[in-house]
Amino acid sequence: MTPDQLVTDIVWYALAFGTALGLALFVTPLTIRVATTFKIHDAPDGRLKKHTQATPYLGGLAVATSFIIAYGVLSTPQTTDYQAMAMLVGGFMVLLLGLYDDLTNLSPAVKFLGQLLAAFVIYKGGVQVHIGSLPEWGNMALTLLWVTGIANAFNIIDIMDGLAAGTATIAALFLFGISVVTEEQQVVPFMAIALAGSLVGYLRFNFNPARIFLGDTGSLFVGFTVGCLSMIVSYTGQRSGENHLALAAPLVLLSVPIFDTAFVAWHRARKGIPFFRGSPDHFALRLRQRGLSVRQVVLRTYGVAGFLGLLTLGVVFGSTAVALGAVISAGLLWLLAFVGLSRLPAPTPRPASAVVERADA
Repeated sequence: MTPDQLVTDIVWYALAFGTALGLALFVTPLTIRVATTFKIHDAPDGRLKKHTQATPYLGGLAVATSFIIAYGVLSTPQTTDYQAMAMLVGGFMVLLLGLYDDLTNLSPAVKFLGQLLAAFVIYKGGVQVHIGSLPEWGNMALTLLWVTGIANAFNIIDIMDGLAAGTATIAALFLFGISVVTEEQQVVPFMAIALAGSLVGYLRFNFNPARIFLGDTGSLFVGFTVGCLSMIVSYTGQRSGENHLALAAPLVLLSVPIFDTAFVAWHRARKGIPFFRGSPDHFALRLRQRGLSVRQVVLRTYGVAGFLGLLTLGVVFGSTAVALGAVISAGLLWLLAFVGLSRLPAPTPRPASAVVERADA
């Protein structure tokens, strides 16, 4: 890449980020007004939804609208291909699915089938896991599992102001950084930086105290998009030969929502609670119960997500020893976190007026 091309790319990516951010700052207040006017809000229930007052849903519409418009206006032949179109179509399907769920409360089975259909669309569009030793059906199964799993993981972690959106922002920024170096095409870095911009703008209204929530509309769309991008990024780095630890890179990068999903699944199973039935077993709510404020919990989670992003860079760009050390470090971190957080009591349902955190998953 020539210096002139590098400068051009930097300006273009900065423009994509800034445009998406500006659109989110403009669209999100409008979304708040629409949701308030039509009473599309998340009301406290005293059990899991413990915010102090009814708060507008539909934050996901603001994020998706900002992202899609920024991409559509600024995209070029270099940032558009069949995979990008498949991701946009699949993401739009998930967006509509989440919106319908926010408005009518779909059953978990129907919602999951809709996610599988969207995942199949992106698979047929070339957004898929590629493991040479697996047959086609194995790669398809892993693709469906990964993208629906990450979409639901972000849905599950969306239980506190700014938690899911901020964690997704950090993941998108690291995906952008990795793909700028490893990808010959500009599709992944362009989409990743546009998504990050839309999320940063949205966080202006979603950070504690939140004025709007993502809802399933947003958490599923954001998780689906991040899951897709994380599948098609090249994790080979500049290492000669095959990077056998490449498969661990997205697992490390997205391990915050993955951990929370596994954490609540384990504790719900121990209590005999169905997985899709909400319970206050999330790590964030246990830290809140410990005495940390909402902002303290969220900012600490951002710090952990950033640290895991740095470990991911070690997996991608480091030597084999460094990559292995990064993977082991991430594994030990979550093992210690699982043991330590399991010793903290989960909060018990209290009157809605007694709490301020967002807890509905």
